[in-house]
Amino acid sequence: MCNSACFIILSWVFAVLVFPGVPARSGDSALKDNITVRQGDSAVLKCSIDSKVSRVAWLNRTTILFAGTEKWSLDPRVILMENSAITEYSIQIQNVNIHDEGPYVCSILTNKKPKSTKVHLIVQVPAKITNISKDVTVNEGSSVNLMCQAVGRPEASITWRHQSPRGGHKFVTEGEHLELISITKEQSGIYECIASNDISSSDIRRVQVTVNYPPFISKARSTGTPVGQRGVLQCEASAVPRADFEWYKEDRRLLNGINGLKIETQGKQSLLIFFNVSEEDYGNYTCVAMNAMGNTNASIILYGNEDADLQEGVGLPACERSDLEEGVSRKSEIIPLPHAGDFI
Repeated sequence: MCNSACFIILSWVFAVLVFPGVPARSGDSALKDNITVRQGDSAVLKCSIDSKVSRVAWLNRTTILFAGTEKWSLDPRVILMENSAITEYSIQIQNVNIHDEGPYVCSILTNKKPKSTKVHLIVQVPAKITNISKDVTVNEGSSVNLMCQAVGRPEASITWRHQSPRGGHKFVTEGEHLELISITKEQSGIYECIASNDISSSDIRRVQVTVNYPPFISKARSTGTPVGQRGVLQCEASAVPRADFEWYKEDRRLLNGINGLKIETQGKQSLLIFFNVSEEDYGNYTCVAMNAMGNTNASIILYGNEDADLQEGVGLPACERSDLEEGVSRKSEIIPLPHAGDFI
């Protein structure tokens, strides 16, 4: 019966000591340094006592956690530490979360004179991305807006970094929003949102930006092949979506498997293969690359062995040949190409 009465009185005394609006008397309380811990770690709150202490307790705001060795808190994460020194009365809060942040008071009763030690627990939270734009596909020349939101304590900072299809990373900007105006194919690739606040490793999420653009012929070279040998004309085109290819000789579309020809297309490359080159096969061929964004073409010459010494100069005027070797696509202004549907 006495124990119950004592605890009731003790609860009232502790509540008075920390109840908002009741100032502590000078010399009766000591303010310790803030204790800072990372979310998920354990926090140890220490309190120094002496042999004159008759009663002691830990409180969080107006809630009693421990009164002496008896636990009042229902939270299993709060434990009384087995202190190595009799002059220490410490508790531990395990797996700390943001709700544990705030003031804690060690209340001491010495010869019926109350004292208190105050501790403020600060909980730091690693940066975490909570919302980010989904992967997006746009046409070249359009505008793109990307968004990335993060939380953390201290507040998380956000940085955008671009990983281009050719490799390598490049800083773009800081802040939640990234705007790409009149986007080009060079701006396609992966955009990384990096959230950090120096509490732990940065949180990184990625957005894939795909830019559709019309075909661009990057390789188309004339070839010299003797009669009776296997000959190959090669045409490469970059495009998104991937380009489809058609081959023409003069104004006639060439079909796969007809007249000893084979058209083999893999990825961005198309090959026109002659199994047994004849005199009639020599001449000017046109490679056409097309997708939903547009089309382009380039002229390629298949010539005989007697012209082998001239192979670098056959097929296109010097300016056009040089441009193609440097990866510049040109549209044919000489050969009017019929639509595929015009052929049977």
